[in-house]
Amino acid sequence: MTEMLFRTDPYQRSARGKVTGHTDEGGIVVDQTIFYPTGGGQPGDSGLIAWDGHEMPIATAVKGDGDDIVLVPAEPMALPPIGAFIEQHLDWERRHKHMRVHTALHLLSVVIPLPVTGGQVSAGRGRLDFAMPEAPSDRDGLEAALQRLVEQDLEVSETWVSDEVLQATPELVKTMSVKPPHGAGQVRLVRIGRGGDQVDLQPCGGTHVARTGEIGSLKLGKIENKGRQNRRVNLLLEN
Repeated sequence: MTEMLFRTDPYQRSARGKVTGHTDEGGIVVDQTIFYPTGGGQPGDSGLIAWDGHEMPIATAVKGDGDDIVLVPAEPMALPPIGAFIEQHLDWERRHKHMRVHTALHLLSVVIPLPVTGGQVSAGRGRLDFAMPEAPSDRDGLEAALQRLVEQDLEVSETWVSDEVLQATPELVKTMSVKPPHGAGQVRLVRIGRGGDQVDLQPCGGTHVARTGEIGSLKLGKIENKGRQNRRVNLLLEN
């Protein structure tokens, strides 16, 4: 089992780790990592690892067997041996953009309160697909409402609830295409705002900024027709 350091501190940029295994595909399994693995519409992190005078670029991270996280080298080269200690360094600029975009997509689901049928995060842009038969009539109003939520500088935090609590409150689940994991006993919820200022609470395993003000300026991109009942709303960071 890989300890997910990004879960306790998404701002941690470097960390030590121990190699616990190799995959048949040439990946590196570690005992703890700051690299977020591809999942939930968010790409895996990239960066660099170093050990005993060697350096290796990491293209991404993926989920392995059970609760393992696998670091995927960017190019073929000799892997650090099992038992070796490595230093892990994130491509922080890319990760931070993922955090900003992912948090902004949560806000997009607030200003467009419709079921989400899909989504994707990338560095600097993202999109949500909505069960929306008609395109929104006031695009400028949506963009302004989104920016107001950013400028409120709302706190972003997490809480955990039992599987039973989530099952009893299905309205928390906005995404129709990806169901929160069950069976572990607890599910992580990401909260935006506190008390009377709370605007969102939904299951999510991704990485997020600490406050919405950190997202910065946003712009709505294309609103695309993705079928009779679906519209894709694109979102871009402006800085």
